[in-house]
Amino acid sequence: MRLPNSSNRHFCILLLVIIFALATNVFAIELPTLYTVQVPFDPEEKDPRASAYKKGLWEIIVRVTGLEVPVETPILEELFPNPAQYVLQFRQNSDDETFLITFDGANIENVLRSAGKSIWGVDRPLTLVWLAVETMMPSSGPYFGQRCQPLFKKYWGQGEREITTVDDPQHVDNALRSIDRNRLLCERIQNTASRRGIPITFPLMDTEDLKNVSFTDIWSGFDEQLLQASRRYQVNSILVGRISPGTLKRNRWTYYFDGIQQDWSGEPENIVNFLADVLAAEFSFAGNARLETVTVNIAGIDSVRAYGTVQRFLENLSLIEEFEVQTVKGDKIRYEIRLRGTSIRLARALQNSNILMPIEEFDDSHLLGLPSVINFLDFMYVRPDEISKRNNNGKR
Repeated sequence: MRLPNSSNRHFCILLLVIIFALATNVFAIELPTLYTVQVPFDPEEKDPRASAYKKGLWEIIVRVTGLEVPVETPILEELFPNPAQYVLQFRQNSDDETFLITFDGANIENVLRSAGKSIWGVDRPLTLVWLAVETMMPSSGPYFGQRCQPLFKKYWGQGEREITTVDDPQHVDNALRSIDRNRLLCERIQNTASRRGIPITFPLMDTEDLKNVSFTDIWSGFDEQLLQASRRYQVNSILVGRISPGTLKRNRWTYYFDGIQQDWSGEPENIVNFLADVLAAEFSFAGNARLETVTVNIAGIDSVRAYGTVQRFLENLSLIEEFEVQTVKGDKIRYEIRLRGTSIRLARALQNSNILMPIEEFDDSHLLGLPSVINFLDFMYVRPDEISKRNNNGKR
């Protein structure tokens, strides 16, 4: 089975998929809008549509390769001399200033593969962002967050100190304190994440979150509390930010991924680019990487639903070229998987899925840099309710 073609949907559907991912406890989500971009439309240009296609294709290549500057412009023009050839659908938005363009992702990936460029497909981890914003002036005046509303982001907080949160109508009337500067901060983070193809979400800050997390926890670096509170969101990629707009204070960021902590400072755009680089290094693979065959045993598949969940997860892993069921015995299925890259990368991807657990704890720290050394992998499928129980037990 090969990777599915992208869906022709608008960007906002991405967030519905994110919410679905949270509900179904899948760590790596399928990004349906990976090959759809919105680009400026300039009627004064000689050929505005051709120009929009070229800009859009460049953005797609940034997403697909995982690299902020994937290839030099002459090479790009040599690989894709006619961008219109890869356009599946386009429409001019009602503002008459932008085009929404959907490209043929499969063919673009094939060209990049043939050229030996890195590939990062639609399987991308959801990143949870805990963002504390401290403003140095009282928040007053109207709420300017309408442009963020399609992204389901608003700011809920207490006066000059705010925690960025998923849109919750219950908080809008009484607790909304945002100013225009913070709306722009929201858009800066989302726009950069969209350009790099990184799905992000913010905490709900509902009763459960409010019970476990405060502004002080985020601002003062009590990150263990945040990591515990993040368990309910079933993510392995967590970004914590502390920002004071309009001041000389240094923006402080901490990123947690797969048990590793990284501390950064800088503007939101730079931080999201750092995050994207980390994830691309983990999940992308060289287009000319040799095919390798690995046998994977997955136990605990005791229902049609469990089988479908595992099947879809394997289909959406970029490094898997194809796979087939070899044997079925009880609740155990043996798969033969052909992949681009090493079995070590596959083991890590499976371990990060939040639906599969290794039968024996897998530690690849002593294997980095070595060729493939694992021919068999043994995993157990874990139902969502079991994951919740494990996480609840971990809080005690």
